[in-house]
Amino acid sequence: SLTQALLYPGIGLLEGTNLSVGRGTDTPFEILGAPWCDGPKLWQKLQEADLPGVSFVPTRFTPDASKFRDQECSGIQLAITDRSRFQPIATGLTIACALRDLFGKDWQHERLNWLLRNRKAYAAFAAGEDYPALHDQWRASVRDFSQRCRPFLIYQ
Repeated sequence: SLTQALLYPGIGLLEGTNLSVGRGTDTPFEILGAPWCDGPKLWQKLQEADLPGVSFVPTRFTPDASKFRDQECSGIQLAITDRSRFQPIATGLTIACALRDLFGKDWQHERLNWLLRNRKAYAAFAAGEDYPALHDQWRASVRDFSQRCRPFLIYQ
């Protein structure tokens, strides 16, 4: 669905960890959780983050395939409320920071960098930094890449 495609860049970052991102359900990338997760607690932490263009609802689900197959998971459901303001990477990494802060003993985030692919940003994450500090780790490299590829773009 369009919603799942919009959520994928941020929620997909979490897929390598011991967290279900809803595969094996009718709403992949629209829900996430685990048997060890406390959905209402995660929801409360994300409410405080006040992310633009997205809302969260605590939920329970049981995937019929993939991670935690046939196990009840507690977590959150995401809804995009304003596509023009929604920031998928900021949302995914803010969720990652909330999971780290709330469930650090249970959530195995070591494979977060499997898709993030930025050692400095992951090191900042592992050291307890929040999303703005993580974003600062790759902002300059994104700007440099954008400038280098500009001559090769067909559409500006």
